[in-house]
Amino acid sequence: MCGICGKLNFDRDNDVSQQLLKAMADSIAHRGPDDDGYYFSGQIGLGFRRLSIIDLAGGHQPLSNEDGSVWIVFNGEIYNYQELREDLLKKGHVFRTKADTEVIVHLYEEYGEAGIQSLRGMFAFAIWDQKQQKLLLARDRVGIKPLYYGVTSQGVVFASEMKAILVDQQIKREILPSTVDRFLTFGYVPGEETLLKGIYKLPPASFMVVKNGKTEVKQYWDLHFSSTSVTLKDAEEQLLEILEESVRLHMIADVPVGFLLSGGVDSTAMLSLASRKTDRPISSYTVGFANSGIADERPFARLAAEKYGSEHHEISISSKEFADFLPKYVWHMEEPVCEPPAVALYYVSKLARNYVKVLISGEGGDEAFAGYPNYRAMLWIERIKRMAGPLKGALSGTLSLLYKLSGYQKLGNYLPLLKPPFESYYYSRSSSPFRFFNAHSQELYSSDFSASTNKQYSLRPVTQLLEQNRSDDLLSRMLYVDTRTWLPDDLLVKADKMTMANSVELRVPLLDHKLLEFAATLPSNFKINGFSMKYIAKRCLGKQIPVEILERKKAGFPVPYENWLRTDLHDSVSNILLDRETVDRGYFKKSTVEKLVRDNAESGGYAKEIFSLVVLELWHREFLSSAPVLGASIQQPVPVG
Repeated sequence: MCGICGKLNFDRDNDVSQQLLKAMADSIAHRGPDDDGYYFSGQIGLGFRRLSIIDLAGGHQPLSNEDGSVWIVFNGEIYNYQELREDLLKKGHVFRTKADTEVIVHLYEEYGEAGIQSLRGMFAFAIWDQKQQKLLLARDRVGIKPLYYGVTSQGVVFASEMKAILVDQQIKREILPSTVDRFLTFGYVPGEETLLKGIYKLPPASFMVVKNGKTEVKQYWDLHFSSTSVTLKDAEEQLLEILEESVRLHMIADVPVGFLLSGGVDSTAMLSLASRKTDRPISSYTVGFANSGIADERPFARLAAEKYGSEHHEISISSKEFADFLPKYVWHMEEPVCEPPAVALYYVSKLARNYVKVLISGEGGDEAFAGYPNYRAMLWIERIKRMAGPLKGALSGTLSLLYKLSGYQKLGNYLPLLKPPFESYYYSRSSSPFRFFNAHSQELYSSDFSASTNKQYSLRPVTQLLEQNRSDDLLSRMLYVDTRTWLPDDLLVKADKMTMANSVELRVPLLDHKLLEFAATLPSNFKINGFSMKYIAKRCLGKQIPVEILERKKAGFPVPYENWLRTDLHDSVSNILLDRETVDRGYFKKSTVEKLVRDNAESGGYAKEIFSLVVLELWHREFLSSAPVLGASIQQPVPVG
């Protein structure tokens, strides 16, 4: 696990500055504190920071082929590298190391870009082909490892994190206000664009070729949903076999491996499967919030640790620690993301770093097997609409009355969905037209900022995906959208950035692409069956984990930030959001923000909105000057057509 960076000047007579590249690498030293390395050859420069996991002595980068005509910097892990290495040896390739990095070099020599298809793992890498004068950037199928790039008229600069790109003074810090609305629409920034003009995310399952001053991005993989005819029993057996293989592969390391325990089904299952496949000592880690008024995950994590014999460690964080970390949260995340649990992940990975360099988590199980309540709710909503037919308007009114009489809050969240078609309201699992920033934007946005936004443009990453997958199976459509947006641009950003902030590698066996491909072939009723979510996963793992964990209500990774924003953190949040520097940016009407903060303090219900606004403002202060951003620097949204 590492941090990579590099620059290619289009002018072959314009040498890359060694000082610049080393400064870029230094800015992401937290990703690789064990070693650094550089390759310079005129117009190209590659930089590398290493966190040593495999082949501790021989894994130095940049690394080349036998004659030095192909060079690579690589971030990630290739779990089938030993198998690939054997095949390449048979074809006559000569290896100098035992590292998975060298496998990619020889794979490229043998197959070119097509070799990417053979890789099983998480990765972001850059290859410089000296003979062809070609730069190749590639990213893993799901987007577990990040890769950003900036394009100017002079060349291309890339890195594992945006902060390294911003070291290059040729990259201007200009904001795209239209992507601010995209962030507020979703709670994260889906798609290739970032909030900064000229800096992009290489999409998951894609590679980019830079040659002769031109760039081209191609997608090499996609997740295809198509139900196969299989019995539930056979599917359970196949799933368990794939899970066992994935966990075994993810345990490969030359350093100790630990487990993040959330107290839920997925992380417990990972520990259970690993404990039966290794004779090495295993440690586990969890975080809690004493006297917080929310579900405490620690007793369930302890239960799992005791059952499977892991050396268990816990940490508890306070509202002060949460608040103190927020500026660093923004600096490490680099993109505004409404993910309060990320702060907890930072602290628990900081604890784990005292013992291990590699952590395994259960991230991804809910996306593969439909573990979120909103999937179940929306399927029921759509079924009700189909059964009601032309009477759905009257049905909506009746249910609204029942909601008012019962006061059942969750029912009220879904009632507005009874009328509009699915395509018009599914923005991804974190958003809908009824999200505060979508339903009340006219009340919140200033007239200047409102004029610079375009909701069609903000929604484009999702609407394009809904067009690509027009299946009658609504669950498949939701899972497809979320796997392509919510997963890489929210959850995996959090997972990578918060663990790498502590120089820890996070592995996610449930996001192995073989497992995702298998899950995509399962009928929807194997995932949501009546009121049961993750139906097949729970049946498959039922004998593997304690019944107390299997049957407990889903809690996610709770953080008591809602209560903290109303109490301990109320004054500091108000000071940030109502500060002159914030107001002068011109995005929002001060009176509406004041009302939002006041209403949340009095009755709650706006914690996500307030956290989003705080993160957005801290992002401006961290990555832009303190001057107002509206005015000459406004970039109009790309026309929708």
